[in-house]
Amino acid sequence: MLSKSSLFHLDKSERKDQAFNLPLPTVVEGLDAAGRSFHEKTVLFYISHKGASFNLTKAIALGSKLKLIIDLPPALAEDKNLKLVIKGKVALVEANHSHPHRQRVSLRFESKYFIKADD
Repeated sequence: MLSKSSLFHLDKSERKDQAFNLPLPTVVEGLDAAGRSFHEKTVLFYISHKGASFNLTKAIALGSKLKLIIDLPPALAEDKNLKLVIKGKVALVEANHSHPHRQRVSLRFESKYFIKADD
């Protein structure tokens, strides 16, 4: 685990590839494999500047466009109720053997993100 002081010793390429493996409450929105609109709560188990991974009960097709609305932890949000909103395309869908009714989805980000206050 990196301490705050050790982050200063990373060069730019190392910081650029840094990923966070924090469980973050998230809402996923988009179209399922049947083309129906959906809105599902889940938890991100991986996120980096390139993409994120999470589990879904909805069947999702490769290449689908999804929107993630991620609850930011209070420590990162200065104790405010802030959400990170980012869009991307489904890059990988795989079976989740520990949860047979869910699939593991990996999303590659394709847009800039924005942060909004939870109203």
